[in-house]
Amino acid sequence: MAVGSVDGALVVLAVIGGLELIDRTSFALIALSARSRALGAWAGGASAFVLTTVISVAVGAGIEAWLGMGRIVWVRLAGGIFLLAYASFTLLRQAKEAPTPIVGVRGAFAAAFLTIFLLELGDTTMIFEIVFVPTFGWLVVLVGGAAGLVAVAAWDVWLGQRLSVRLRPRTVQRVVATILFVVGTFTIVYALAPALFPAL
Repeated sequence: MAVGSVDGALVVLAVIGGLELIDRTSFALIALSARSRALGAWAGGASAFVLTTVISVAVGAGIEAWLGMGRIVWVRLAGGIFLLAYASFTLLRQAKEAPTPIVGVRGAFAAAFLTIFLLELGDTTMIFEIVFVPTFGWLVVLVGGAAGLVAVAAWDVWLGQRLSVRLRPRTVQRVVATILFVVGTFTIVYALAPALFPAL
């Protein structure tokens, strides 16, 4: 990439990464990471982030024409329902006082990938990446956006792991379930009534 492209990639990285740090998807990954193996959670979350970035770049400015708003609503609903189901499963599962994480690498990868992928489709971050394509070019947005989101995934997993070390397993279980319930409920409400959140 040329010097101007590097500058563009840095802008995309900063904007996309900054938005994602305070996004519901980020909080969901932190919560999942608190009960999962770090490598699996990061690999799953990062893979989903990269895949949604590729989709954003491929779709470009035509996302609404390609998916249609009706399908975006169903994807958001699926993401919210998945989070509520996972939160219920977390609460129903017997908490163990063992220091090792409950969810293994493969389970962590699958849960993180599915959660992040469903929550990111049609999300603000994805829309920003789509909007950036005509301005900076597909390669710049792909590199900058993916790098920013992979870094955010690493931060989320690190933070989730730190929380799991400092809190008792039963407390972690309740915190994780609460966060997932809140994020899941917000996702469903946002899917059904997006006008309530004009800033998003």
